[in-house]
Amino acid sequence: MNNVAPAMDFSIDSTRATRPALNVLVAAPRGFCAGVDRAIHIVELALERWGAPVYVRHEIVHNKFVVDSLKAKGAVFVEELDEVPDGVPVVFSAHGVPKAVPAKAEERGLTYVDATCPLVSKVHRQAERLVAAGCHILFIGHQGHPEVIGTFGQVPDGAMTLIETLHDAQAVQPANAARLGFLTQTTLSVDDTSEMVAELKRRFPAIEGPRGDDICYATSNRQAAVKAMAPRCDLVLVIGAANSSNSQRLREVAEREGAKSWLIQRAAEIDWAWFDGVKTVGVTAGASAPEVLVQEVLAAMAARYAVTSENITTAVEEVVFKLPRSLTA
Repeated sequence: MNNVAPAMDFSIDSTRATRPALNVLVAAPRGFCAGVDRAIHIVELALERWGAPVYVRHEIVHNKFVVDSLKAKGAVFVEELDEVPDGVPVVFSAHGVPKAVPAKAEERGLTYVDATCPLVSKVHRQAERLVAAGCHILFIGHQGHPEVIGTFGQVPDGAMTLIETLHDAQAVQPANAARLGFLTQTTLSVDDTSEMVAELKRRFPAIEGPRGDDICYATSNRQAAVKAMAPRCDLVLVIGAANSSNSQRLREVAEREGAKSWLIQRAAEIDWAWFDGVKTVGVTAGASAPEVLVQEVLAAMAARYAVTSENITTAVEEVVFKLPRSLTA
């Protein structure tokens, strides 16, 4: 799905000559991925089919603007299934949930729709296969992230060990080194994860990995775009939420490439002191951030500077995921 809008054109602004010049590089791809787009659409379709309220367990995606927009349409967000009343539909977030959650929903007779990103669901199935084959799984991810909680909840307790850092990969001592597998969270740093995977393969040559890269295409593509853009930038703004793993990784990638970088949810959070001495600014957005927020940030800069804008395009995304049949039949 290519939902990246072009950089804004400020060439006809008659007041440009009175403002300081600013070069703005806009990363592409940026913003919504196919999994996020699908999850939001699922909530909207559920509201159309069943009417308000539709309950959503956990934030459907990690973005306040998106969540607030869905709240205005009648979605009610809760953290646990116990908070969902009997007789109302519930949607599970794009990050995935432990198996016990849909099982409990069925036990209560709740109508539910699973909006788990298909790429996260793929990791769930890989975990099941590895455990069924007798492997213990070393799972690379961040403690407490909903995706990690959901993936651990696909297999019996004790079947997985969390690896958060390179030190963890160097220190882990599995009970049976001959029967190991590894999987990863889909929204990690490509470079950090590569280092950890290389260390696990060095220490445990027989370890079984996923059939493909677990880090999703959108995460990889957005990081690649920032890598291409950031060396030309004095400052990079990443639009996304603080609890968005993929957005935090974009900020880290920009800093590693030598640019100052800040994570903001929208234009109102910009501290214009960041721009002191800055000639070139990069702009990108995490996979849960809608394009309207990118354009809002670009407009805020155009109101203060004579902006010259350029897209930095490293990939074109055309991925689309099917919607659940229960909402389309």
